[in-house]
Amino acid sequence: MNNSNFVSFSFFCFLFLSQTFLSFSATERCNPNDKKVLLQIKKALNNPYQLASWDPKTDCCNWYVVECDPNTNRIVTFNLFSANISAQIPAAIGDLPYLQTLVFRKLTNLTGPIPPAIAKLSNLKLLRLSYTNLSGTVPTFFTQLKNLTFLDLSFNDLTGSIPPELSLLQNLDALHLDRNKLTGNIPESFGKFTGKVPDLYLSHNKLTGSVPKNLGHLNFTVLDFSRNTLVGDISFLFGTNKTIQIVDFSRNMFEFDLSNVKFPDSLTSLDLNHNKITGSLPQDLRKLNLQYLNVSYNKLCGQIPTGGKLQTFDISSYFHNKCLCGAPLPACN
Repeated sequence: MNNSNFVSFSFFCFLFLSQTFLSFSATERCNPNDKKVLLQIKKALNNPYQLASWDPKTDCCNWYVVECDPNTNRIVTFNLFSANISAQIPAAIGDLPYLQTLVFRKLTNLTGPIPPAIAKLSNLKLLRLSYTNLSGTVPTFFTQLKNLTFLDLSFNDLTGSIPPELSLLQNLDALHLDRNKLTGNIPESFGKFTGKVPDLYLSHNKLTGSVPKNLGHLNFTVLDFSRNTLVGDISFLFGTNKTIQIVDFSRNMFEFDLSNVKFPDSLTSLDLNHNKITGSLPQDLRKLNLQYLNVSYNKLCGQIPTGGKLQTFDISSYFHNKCLCGAPLPACN
């Protein structure tokens, strides 16, 4: 090959390699800072199999578990689910400033407290840390996440009391604190949510005391206080002017007369089993489009009203009461 041809060939190779490099660079959408943080997170989680696609030579917008915003190319979703990981939540998670969805779910070997670094995620809308072995208290720093619409801390080993400050989250649609080891009272501040009125899931804890009366001033859609040791009268949570749809107050120590309680037309599920409720079943229950009903294991008396959906439920919805009778239970004497 003469010098002229060699120069031409070399120039052609240079152009080809340059174009290939530029083409690869053009397809690399991932923000370099986000990629660096993600690789730190991978290392902190001990390089689990679920993050095998996190190859630094590839575009992090194409990695499993995460998603990029198509406009900004910043990481907006981190969803780690059903993985065999023995670690704590890395503090580096707080260095993904555009994150809107953060999920660590069904990770039974995920331990330790909820890291304060999460408070830096000011754009976060959905936070789900559930079905793990996270311990410690429910942090008050969640109040810094003003954009949160969904907070799920269920199925963990969290202890201590419920922070009253959570009522300051104005955009919250649902709050899941169920299936933990929380103690103390339901905060009175939960009757003073300053924005939306969230669905409240507080079941399967060790909560005590009475339900704050001011919760009766709000229109909840879902209330689940089941399997605690709560006491007192909760009839104020009902009323014809309410919009509540699903109620589960079962397995507590509530004690009140059910006879004259007025239920809203919106109610579709009512579970009051295993309490100390007295009186009779209100006739107005016949008007409701109930999909579920359980008033068993109380101290109710009188005839079950006839009509509506009340006879479509089996004996287990009514048995073990003081003197309740009528279909589907045996006839009244």
